[in-house]
Amino acid sequence: MNKLRFYSRRYARNRMAVVGLLIFTGLIVLSAVGPLVSAWAYDDPDFYHLSSPPSTLHWFGTDDAGHDLFAQTVHGLGRSLVIAVSVSTATSVLSALIGAGAALYGGAVERVVLILIHFLLAIPTFLLIALLVSDSGGDWKVLVVVLIAFGWMYPARVIWSLALSVKENDYVRAAKYMGVSRFRTVVRHVIPNIGSLLIIQFTLGIVSTIGAETALSFLGLGVQPPDVSLGTLLSVGAASLESAPWQFYVPALTLTLLTVSMAFIADGLRDALDPHSQSGGRA
Repeated sequence: MNKLRFYSRRYARNRMAVVGLLIFTGLIVLSAVGPLVSAWAYDDPDFYHLSSPPSTLHWFGTDDAGHDLFAQTVHGLGRSLVIAVSVSTATSVLSALIGAGAALYGGAVERVVLILIHFLLAIPTFLLIALLVSDSGGDWKVLVVVLIAFGWMYPARVIWSLALSVKENDYVRAAKYMGVSRFRTVVRHVIPNIGSLLIIQFTLGIVSTIGAETALSFLGLGVQPPDVSLGTLLSVGAASLESAPWQFYVPALTLTLLTVSMAFIADGLRDALDPHSQSGGRA
């Protein structure tokens, strides 16, 4: 049986995972198509409708400056997704190479990598990230670089522990005896055999990155106006929660749908890719 079909059938047995995938796909489509169907640009104010409730003119209402909340939510959703996917992809690749490489090389390389990982895990990384991005002027690309720099340690520690058992397999030993370089062994033999963990890690990394970006932007340390993300929309909406609740609840609902859908997807991937999971059904 084709592996993709096999894993797809196991994934489909988890109904909530399917629901999560549909919601996440819908959010991606909304972030891509939304700016095309919106009558307003996210940074184009309507001075005749300041902090107006949802209407046929402004579907989700407007904020205090007259910006269309639908256009801003769609743009903020797209910005948060770009940041989350970029950071999660880069941290997954870095953690896989560093963690698996440390396990395979062993010796001094392994000790140095583990000392660095444990040191970085012991310090308050959120405060360091906040300090580094505070002078970025709200440039989301700087935020991506900083989140990558401090986001690979814990996944690399997990991958290292798993790679310790993988490197004892016969195919890894055979590659060593055949003169295959250790870097090539890591890329072609070790990492592919922990691919299921990396896929789940990538999915959960999107959730954690969205949380970090939202928290930083909410505090005014991440994405800043005129650009917007879900975090900046929540920060602005929280100040008008009583007088204009739609400014807060629209981005809050969007963020909730995004994080919950990714959690369902990660749960479904775990059941589908884990051969010992009973939720995925029998092979």
